[in-house]
Amino acid sequence: MEQWVVVTIIIALYLGLTLTIGLMAGRKQTDSVAGYVAADRSFGLLVMYFVTGASVFSAFAFLGGPGWAYSRGAAAFYILAYGALGMAPFYWIGPRIAALGRRHGYVTQAQLITGRFPSKTLSGLIALLSLIAFVPYVTIQMRGAGIVIEAVTDGHVPLWLGALVAYGIVITYVLSAGAMAVGWTNTFQGIFMVVIAWTLGLYLPYRLYGGIGEMFSQIAAARPDLLVPPGLDAAGDPWSWGAFTTFILVSAVGLMMWPHLFMKAFTAKDDDTLRRTVILFPTFQLFLIPVLLIGFSGVLFAGTPPSSDFILPFMILETDLPAIVVGLFCAGALSASMSTGDALLHASASVAVEDGVQQFVELSEAAQKRLMQGLVLLTGAIAYYYALDPDSSLVQLLASAYGIISQFAPPVVAALYWRRATTQGVMAGLIVGAATAFVFWQNPQWKPFDMHEGIIALIVHVPVLVAVSLATSAQSDEHVAAFVD
Repeated sequence: MEQWVVVTIIIALYLGLTLTIGLMAGRKQTDSVAGYVAADRSFGLLVMYFVTGASVFSAFAFLGGPGWAYSRGAAAFYILAYGALGMAPFYWIGPRIAALGRRHGYVTQAQLITGRFPSKTLSGLIALLSLIAFVPYVTIQMRGAGIVIEAVTDGHVPLWLGALVAYGIVITYVLSAGAMAVGWTNTFQGIFMVVIAWTLGLYLPYRLYGGIGEMFSQIAAARPDLLVPPGLDAAGDPWSWGAFTTFILVSAVGLMMWPHLFMKAFTAKDDDTLRRTVILFPTFQLFLIPVLLIGFSGVLFAGTPPSSDFILPFMILETDLPAIVVGLFCAGALSASMSTGDALLHASASVAVEDGVQQFVELSEAAQKRLMQGLVLLTGAIAYYYALDPDSSLVQLLASAYGIISQFAPPVVAALYWRRATTQGVMAGLIVGAATAFVFWQNPQWKPFDMHEGIIALIVHVPVLVAVSLATSAQSDEHVAAFVD
């Protein structure tokens, strides 16, 4: 039997098992909006650990990370830096968010912000910006799934078909079981991809170079430019420190502002579960080490992948691994893609309905759930269209989305900690910040010191929020105390 046939069978078995887990998980939740969106606030430590870790580390980490290590060297280390930095503040704000969610029934990020700063327009704006940021993030996951399947089946299953099948399954269980399906499939996929990453990440350097130390010694001799921080840019020239440091900062600020991660605070069983998840998260971060080793192992390897994002499947195929092993590694990469994609699709629909449509049109719980399911299909279709673009880079797609999503940090901090913040100030800051990020994203030549557009936007956003808040009437002490005290 040809290798691609064996690999395809293994992938089919993996996808079938994932679908089964996702559908069965739905039997544990109530048939309500809180059940569909927040899993009835029932997640314990095991599920919270894996749903957080697997949602963060996606096709971007499993394919884009090795791609950057292979083509840009030390630049890829920014991925290790921002994860721990971005998660740490959630140790303090996570329990506050969860407590407010339990007290007021919040299940989305915008509900918390507009609870403190009442405004239907603000809620709709947050929903719109979230959806704009979600599309490139979902696109990453779909394109990543298609890349892996096309590569390991030697083109017999093209990218468009691989992405369609993998995400047809994701959409099926998200439509059926919502947050509960996301939680339990992420637990399965998280365990699977961590085992696969460490196995392959340690195997390739020993197989090709005789060890990890020897691999880096050879790279240092042949390509020392790859090991000097901050690494190389997309053109292969030295990356500037301004770009490198602000890339880390915007990713750290924006990490837990992603609605699909922020909303996990509303699913936790209790505050201790949230705090323990944050404490344990750096252990999941270790998963990135073998992933980057895979990319570095390809630097001096004979042959060139079609693009840097293909380096992982390329190395798997070119090192003559048995077909069954290739299939398992492919399933591990699919785990990384699908475990984030399902959370994104679920969150995009939840945000659009709860924070957008529901603010202006009164819907029954049944109608809300049906509309969410329809929007899962719509978001998936739009992302699939963009996933077929051969010129899209996985890491650059994610970087562009962070410029928008990082603008949610000032409103969240203001809602929880600054008594003098007002609705007008938060609205003005968010509009100006998002507009600034868009302008500098469209005109990168205007960026001072090669700074990320999201950081430039925050530098503008925060003073506007403060100035307008101080210039407008303060909220009542009783209202503020319900959030700040």
